Amino acid sequence: MNITKIALRNICRNWHRTLVTTLAMGFAGLIMILFASLMQGMLQASERNAVTMDLGDMQVHAKGFRDDPDLYNRIKQPEALVEKIEQAGFHAAPRLYSFGLAASGSASSGVQMRGLDILAEQEVTQIHRHLMAGAWLDNIDPNGVVIGKRLAKTLGIQVGGELIFVGQSADGSIANELYHVRGILKSVGDNTDRAGLFMVESAFRDLFVLPEGSHEIAVMRTDRSKNLEKAKEKIVAMAEGYEVLDWRQLRPVVARILDLADTQLIIMIVITYIAVAMLVLNAMLMGVFERIREFGIMKAIGVKPFQLIIMIYVETLIQTMLASLIALAFGVGGATHLQQNGIDLSDMMSGASFGGVAIDPIWRAQLTVESVLTPILFLFIMSMISVLYPAIKAAMIQPMNAIHFQ
Repeated sequence: MNITKIALRNICRNWHRTLVTTLAMGFAGLIMILFASLMQGMLQASERNAVTMDLGDMQVHAKGFRDDPDLYNRIKQPEALVEKIEQAGFHAAPRLYSFGLAASGSASSGVQMRGLDILAEQEVTQIHRHLMAGAWLDNIDPNGVVIGKRLAKTLGIQVGGELIFVGQSADGSIANELYHVRGILKSVGDNTDRAGLFMVESAFRDLFVLPEGSHEIAVMRTDRSKNLEKAKEKIVAMAEGYEVLDWRQLRPVVARILDLADTQLIIMIVITYIAVAMLVLNAMLMGVFERIREFGIMKAIGVKPFQLIIMIYVETLIQTMLASLIALAFGVGGATHLQQNGIDLSDMMSGASFGGVAIDPIWRAQLTVESVLTPILFLFIMSMISVLYPAIKAAMIQPMNAIHFQ
């Protein structure tokens, strides 16, 4: 018995039902490919905003600095450590931190001032490219600063405006200076948006009378596909006596969400495909009842029960393959479009964040092998499970009863 030929005949015989079932499976596969691609895009954007915009892969601090960011608790001789880290194949950038009050006109706000080696920083993060307005820091303009988006709004200041900073320097004197705003950042994260004030390292040291030491060294792998834990072990060995934390420890909420992303995707796929499975079950069960007499005659002339099961599975497999082709054609095309153009959510999500990391208002998809194959694989699995009952029902038909079935 040519099972495939009979299965194809049965599919074409009631083509209306076949078309509806196939299109429903294809549409579900299409939606899941788009959803998986958008999820991948959101997760990669979140990690990118957390790591390449601010944190780096790892950070080195003097012990206790993160719990109590004291101006005096510094990494001694950071130049030597930075050189050692770079010789090991990493990028490294020293940073300086302090707190104080910034004022412009009648408005004022507490700020976290960050002094940067701007050449080294460009090798570690991409924050210099994340400007909403103006220009990035420049060593030839030590009195030019870059501030966070919300801080600019709080102070009511634009690019070119002036602000006064007041704080305490390392020698106990008052640190105060007049600065002009060179640039305003797009959303990076809660702390940076609300209180971030960036300046060149030399100006920071002059302001706070801090001739040596650094509060932080940000480290970035040259190849981010390499294992983070192994990279961290190398930095820990080089930074003996200091605290080394990777970005997952620095942003545990973001790391946890990323870890759970695959599980969330599978749950969504299963929920969606349960509805599809019910449709397939209903369609195949109707097909079985319509063909009870046919199955009875087939069994009477010697067709085995397992052959009937295989035949029904072949019918479902053919429909699922057609549905997969539809899902791939439209799903990959749609995901590619969303990867290039994204969905503009600026009106709803401008400045939104989770875990202290800004959410990109342009939601772009990220088309990967997993985002395509996972929905298709689950489509086949759920279809094969859903047709099990109709197949067994057909196999258990008694020839005499089936021939006289009305």
